Amino acid sequence: MTRTAYFAHDLADPAVHRRVRFLRMGGAAEIAVLGFRRGDRAVADVAGVTPVELAPTHDRRLLHRALATARALVGGGRWRAQVEGAEVVLARNLEMLLIAAVARRRFAPRARLVYECLDIHRLMLARGPVGAALRGLERGLLAECDLLLVSSPDFIWRYFRPVHGARTPPVCLLENKVLAVELPEAARPALPVGPPLGPPWRIGWFGNLHCRRSLHLLAGLAARSGGAVQVVLRGRPQRGAMPDFDAVVAATPGVEFHGAYERPGDLAAIYGDVHMVWAIDLYDAGGNSDWLLMNRLYEGGLYGVVPLALASVATGRWLRRRGIGLLLEAGQPIEAALDAALARLDASSYGAARAAVAARPVSDFVHDAQDSAALVAALRGRIEDLPASLRLPEEDSATMREMAP
Repeated sequence: MTRTAYFAHDLADPAVHRRVRFLRMGGAAEIAVLGFRRGDRAVADVAGVTPVELAPTHDRRLLHRALATARALVGGGRWRAQVEGAEVVLARNLEMLLIAAVARRRFAPRARLVYECLDIHRLMLARGPVGAALRGLERGLLAECDLLLVSSPDFIWRYFRPVHGARTPPVCLLENKVLAVELPEAARPALPVGPPLGPPWRIGWFGNLHCRRSLHLLAGLAARSGGAVQVVLRGRPQRGAMPDFDAVVAATPGVEFHGAYERPGDLAAIYGDVHMVWAIDLYDAGGNSDWLLMNRLYEGGLYGVVPLALASVATGRWLRRRGIGLLLEAGQPIEAALDAALARLDASSYGAARAAVAARPVSDFVHDAQDSAALVAALRGRIEDLPASLRLPEEDSATMREMAP
């Protein structure tokens, strides 16, 4: 049995709950969860674990988070029992890695330190003293890490290796796939019938909604289409990043917002309501948005929905390698590419695109029990046993040509 201390940046983040479920699926039964609470969102349970709250923090208030990190470091003695005896100390995001590294030194010096990095914050790429200081901190902490978990190969090829070089520890690739434990007993759930063939074509943008550019692209597409395109929004909009979210939805015929949803219970219903899933993120264009592989890429694929993506970024390359999706090629404004793609779409071409998604193996979209057991083994040091699904693909010449600016 592996005893794991998991330091999480936001105890309410569904991804944190999913990671705990994934670890348990692989046999890590003894898990302590320690982390920050964002704002007023008290969390009593994280996938069956009663968490230890380190401090309250707030979205988009980085100075406050830095002070909370400092307070957590000073007050570490009160959660000593959760870390002592741990075999693995796992940390999500840089501030938690700092806390976890100090906790490991003080309370579990023999434990393996693992860094879970599922996004590259724009400050990590910033020029000037703040960016340099953060990269320096990360470089020093990476030297103490035994394993690095990332959700996209581009995080390694585009950031960690160019920036940190040999300091980059061994890598495990954990894509944002649906977990088998979240699904019915069948290996793959029955594909929903979907809405009647369009037009109107229904495009779903689901999950963590923070990209204002995406909001305006989708609203503009619906407005220009004259009813031929409908947009369905579901999830938790970050109104701090999109202050005009409600106004845009209210003012645009064909754009619907249906609020939050439960994952995984509502996935079949929400993806069964659309023809395509919006697999585009432009929030940090040129950086994290170009490199990530988002949750809805896998959720939509599992339920047979056709992803709509930019060909030139990591998501587009992932789709092109599998021969699926509607890809918007570079060379023209996104608005024009969207209009052209939807104008070419008919019942025959959409049916072929949907059939191609349905024909992909379920392993493209789901992490199974073998994957979770291999992750737990990797956390304990057995990196050589990683299956192909958790290994970083080779940095071959074809891939690098695709990634060339």
